[in-house]
Formats: sequence, structure tokens, C-alpha cells
Amino acid sequence: MNPIFRALIPPTRWRRPVVVALGIIAGLSLFLFYISNAASYLSDNPKTCTNCHVMNPQFATWQHSSHREVTNCNDCHVPHDNVVRKYFFKTQDGLRHATIFTLRTEPDVIMIKEMGQRVVHENCIRCHLQVLENPEEVEESGEEEEAEGEVEWMQRKCWECHREAPHGTVKGLASVPHAMITPQKPPVPEWLKKLVK
Repeated sequence: MNPIFRALIPPTRWRRPVVVALGIIAGLSLFLFYISNAASYLSDNPKTCTNCHVMNPQFATWQHSSHREVTNCNDCHVPHDNVVRKYFFKTQDGLRHATIFTLRTEPDVIMIKEMGQRVVHENCIRCHLQVLENPEEVEESGEEEEAEGEVEWMQRKCWECHREAPHGTVKGLASVPHAMITPQKPPVPEWLKKLVK
């Protein structure tokens, strides 16, 4: 046997406690993975964002916007320039969100962080670049704004003018902070709820 592997094997009297401890750690890890609905974060399903209840207004307003037909949350809120950056950002942001959600320190009002603002702005430009580069298309679309050249639209954030796209005020959602959406099935099994009571 390789000496490195031999050094990892505990003495005979410690083998059973080590195996039990590793089993407990593995079981708790799997339970946390299940209870946090962690597998859902690997998808692009917008309902994943409602795992945290304070995201209900964002989901509800997106669901009633024109963006719903062509995008999901990750299309706007995750970088798309390369796979490494995309998954690094998604992991970093996801761990931050999971920590906040687990510790129950989520704010009542969600405010996007600077890092997220840069990504959203990049994605606005990525999807709407043709309109930004062709002022004729802006005029044809009936927009009153004038395309002022690359320097101007790269310096200003898109939402300085387009405040309600896609999470703005929507008729019928006047009580957006308490927006009603179809709740997801909680991941906590019934037997555990009864055990905790």
C-alpha cells in the first residue's frame, strides 16, 4: 500500500469513531443539500429565485414584464462572456445568497450590489447592442431618446432611463412587496416537520 494512503488510515481503535463521524458529516451534508433545495440553483429556472421569499416581488414583476418571453433571471444577472466567469460568479453570488438566507439576515428590500449592477449592464448591452449601435432603429421603434454614441451609453446605466424594465411597477401589483406568487413546495419533509413540533 502507498505510504501516503497508509498515513491517512487511522489506528485500529479510532477507525470506528472516524467512520461514524464521516457518516454523520456526509449525512448532514446531504440533508443540507436537500433542505436548501441546492440542486435547483444549477438550473436556469426563474422559480429558483423564489426559494428566498423576499425575491417574490422581483419574480412577480418579471413574470408580468415583456422580458419574460425572452429571458430568465440568469440571462440578465449572470455574466455570459465565458463559462469560467459565469460559474465563478454564480457560485460566489449563490454562496452569499445561501448564507444570508440560512442566517435569516435577508433585508426587506432587495438592492442589487455593485458587482451585480455591472453584470446586468453588460447583459443589457449584449442583448440590445444592435439598437444601441443603430440610431435609426431607435427612431423607428418610437423611442424618444436619441442614441448618443458608444461613449454615452457605456457610461450610463440602462436603468437610469428604463427604470421599470423588467422589475418596475406593474398594474395589478400595487402591493409588490407582498406580491402573491404560486408558492413552491417546501423541501422539508412532513415527517421532519412533525418531529420538530
